[in-house]
Amino acid sequence: MFSASQLPPPRDVVSALVELLRHGQLWTHLEASLSRVLAGYLVGALAALALGSLVGLSIVARRLLAPTVAAIRTVPSLAWVPLLLLWFGIDETPKVVLVAIGAFFPIYTTTASALAHVDTQLLEVGRAYGRHGTSLLATVMLPAAAPQLVNGLRLGLANAWLFLVAAELIASSKGLGFLLIDSQNTGRTDVMLLAIVLLAALGKLSDAALGVVERRMMRRRL
Repeated sequence: MFSASQLPPPRDVVSALVELLRHGQLWTHLEASLSRVLAGYLVGALAALALGSLVGLSIVARRLLAPTVAAIRTVPSLAWVPLLLLWFGIDETPKVVLVAIGAFFPIYTTTASALAHVDTQLLEVGRAYGRHGTSLLATVMLPAAAPQLVNGLRLGLANAWLFLVAAELIASSKGLGFLLIDSQNTGRTDVMLLAIVLLAALGKLSDAALGVVERRMMRRRL
């Protein structure tokens, strides 16, 4: 159905991998992408947990902030690129911020929803033992919502990888997203497919790592 230039056979993809390894380019691209995803994910996750906790705990915050955040959530990833370039220039900052935006919304939504639906009987027990505010959040609400929160963290990590390619369109000279676009411009379909496979593999490995954490938490709860 497709020629080798359109869909290269596996041996060509492996040859492209060996070529990038031999020239030392693959590690440069991997390091750049991993550092951007890690930094952006941490920033986005922390912001999402903080705002999600506020919205989940406070009815006033929910009424004031939730509609605006829900509207911003619908903005496509590429729509952020011109604005981030205008605000932050072309260095690493807009790339990390765009990845953080991708990670933010799934984690925020899951956190706010999970905390808003914590069993009221648990809350009453916590208050009976003198837990209020941040103390109630840390000792009762977060442990009760832990499985949903970890699931949100996994969704946020997957979204961070999705936003990475858009982030590396911003004046990049390295990274798997750059490798993907550069291979398209140079007609290297084998390198393009290799970049897709590497993005899928890294996304799956990082998700599996959080999956291990989730399973351990569930065993402790049981």
